[in-house]
Amino acid sequence: MKLFKAATTMCFTALIGAVLIPSAQADDWNRKTVIAFSAPVEIPGVHLAGWGVLPAGTYVFKILDSQSDRHIVQIFNRDETTIYATILAIPNYRLKATDKTVMTFRERPAGEPEALRAWFYPGRNWGDEFVYPKAKAMELAKTTNTPVLFTAVEIPLEVTEPIKSADAPVVVELKQAPIMAIQPTGEEVQLAEVVTPPPAETEVAMATELPATASTLPLISLFGLMALGAAFAIRGFAKRLQ
Repeated sequence: MKLFKAATTMCFTALIGAVLIPSAQADDWNRKTVIAFSAPVEIPGVHLAGWGVLPAGTYVFKILDSQSDRHIVQIFNRDETTIYATILAIPNYRLKATDKTVMTFRERPAGEPEALRAWFYPGRNWGDEFVYPKAKAMELAKTTNTPVLFTAVEIPLEVTEPIKSADAPVVVELKQAPIMAIQPTGEEVQLAEVVTPPPAETEVAMATELPATASTLPLISLFGLMALGAAFAIRGFAKRLQ
């Protein structure tokens, strides 16, 4: 009977392990990146009151929610104890960068902070381009002479409490907000005219990463079933000896 209980416990442990292994190995989806700014940087999105411009310092960027056509990016302090901003970003293949982490900015007149434009995560040759409120996008497009992404949806730009959930009302609005681009001339154009989505094979490659880490599941399950079968066999043998 003790052997039977031990084998059953082994089977249960193996099956629990099969459930936990994939989640333990799939944490890289948030693309955590530590960035040090040497000067103040203006940021878009929904930010804590008084933090529309980040002072020089070290910050952590993470993906809060990832969809095929847009990402929700959050900026933390160095210790990840405070969330300063929650920002809508669009994957843009027209933006080219190296295979290292890169932040790009929109240059501003002397004395004004540069405005955050895009974030490139290592291993991807496309960037996440940040979306600004319409009024700010118009200003940036004129001063930088480049198109700027915007959403005209009225979303509160300042909050008193950090946004911690992908289900928060503000995040849901960001994920559903229509997005366009504004040219330096002030003309509003469709997103497709200035943004090229990453190739389909890029998304396929990302999607196939998790099954590779989960390839041990059948083997673990097999071991569990073998242990259970062995337990029944030992139990039957023990009864015949009585």
